[in-house]
Amino acid sequence: MSKFNLEKSIEILEQTPATVKSLLGNLSDDWTLTKSEENSWSPFDVIGHYIHAEEADWIPRAEIILAQGENRAFEPFDRFAQFELSKGKTLAELLETFGELRQQSLETLKSWNLTYEQLQLKGIHPEFGEVTLEQLLSTWVVHDLTHIRQLSIILAKHYSVSVGPWTAYLSILK
Repeated sequence: MSKFNLEKSIEILEQTPATVKSLLGNLSDDWTLTKSEENSWSPFDVIGHYIHAEEADWIPRAEIILAQGENRAFEPFDRFAQFELSKGKTLAELLETFGELRQQSLETLKSWNLTYEQLQLKGIHPEFGEVTLEQLLSTWVVHDLTHIRQLSIILAKHYSVSVGPWTAYLSILK
């Protein structure tokens, strides 16, 4: 396990839009609009969620922490807002929007030239209480990777029955 490093974090955050676009960009709706299980998310929903997080979570919360104002409380994050916000849009539009928003977020993040002391500043999460900027930025990276994993699982489950006995060797289906 390694200690938090902003430059290494940015390496992952920069790659996520291209990674998900490469994975999903040329797939049919059968792949991208289908949910692997009832009450789960489709790949389309995941990309909508990434967009909502860019707009309402990472940079807005970091700004609250950095301001160190009287009120350091974060607004609750609606983890399901993408269902309404993505209506009427295509996956191609969502992928493009996500890429643009992420680029803007990273430009903002880089412009701050954060110090170790700033990374230790705290905000107030509605569920967890005090959290540091370092924890927020670390979570952003792991959040990206979590949803890349989720996308792979959703796609793999399309063939969960079709692979037959090979299921025993395919951990993604377990």
